[in-house]
Amino acid sequence: MTQTWRELLFLHWPVEPSEIQRQIPDELELDLYDNRAWVGIVLFKARGTRPRFMPPIPGSANFLEVNVRTYVKYNNKSGVYFFSLDANSKLAVEIASFGGFLPYRMAEMAFEKNKGQILYKSEARGTATPKEKIALRYRISSQPAVSTELEKWLTERYCLWTKPERHLLWLDIVHKPWKLKYVQGDITVNTMAPYLSNNFKNEKPMAHYSKVKKVRFFPPVIETIKPPKP
Repeated sequence: MTQTWRELLFLHWPVEPSEIQRQIPDELELDLYDNRAWVGIVLFKARGTRPRFMPPIPGSANFLEVNVRTYVKYNNKSGVYFFSLDANSKLAVEIASFGGFLPYRMAEMAFEKNKGQILYKSEARGTATPKEKIALRYRISSQPAVSTELEKWLTERYCLWTKPERHLLWLDIVHKPWKLKYVQGDITVNTMAPYLSNNFKNEKPMAHYSKVKKVRFFPPVIETIKPPKP
């Protein structure tokens, strides 16, 4: 599949590994930086979503997305594990979540850009309480970010794992390295990931912005089954 990400915002918080470990499949190991796990919330516009060498499927090509993720390892390979992926396209959600492949959910979402300020809102549909939602506004710095080792570690991720049933699946992701900018703004609401402690949400996140990135996803591969952790 190919897709273009536009107006992408990374938000990252450090968390205690014990907060995350019980939320990931047994086969995966947390990927830590200085003995800390990290939670990321990533917001963007998806554009031109389609199978490679084929035209887009009407109603599923363009949508807004907010995903919640952490960083994991399997057999010394590092990547991403998604807790949730929210989008405002019913068809895109149905396709991506078919058979439990990825934890996509429908959400009410809004994106506005006015006089250099961006407003992004999302609220997942469903009966869960509290509602998982986020609202924020921010401005983009004119200067590019000077990428540290931690910032590269958080953002330069080129595979993901998912476990829809009993098999752990791995997908490769290909794109050019990020060219990021810093942002300034405020998160006015954040009830995402209620299964984690809210303590980290009271802290200001590391925040990075990218204008556009073209991405390719490769077909899933079944990983070698390892015995579950004791």
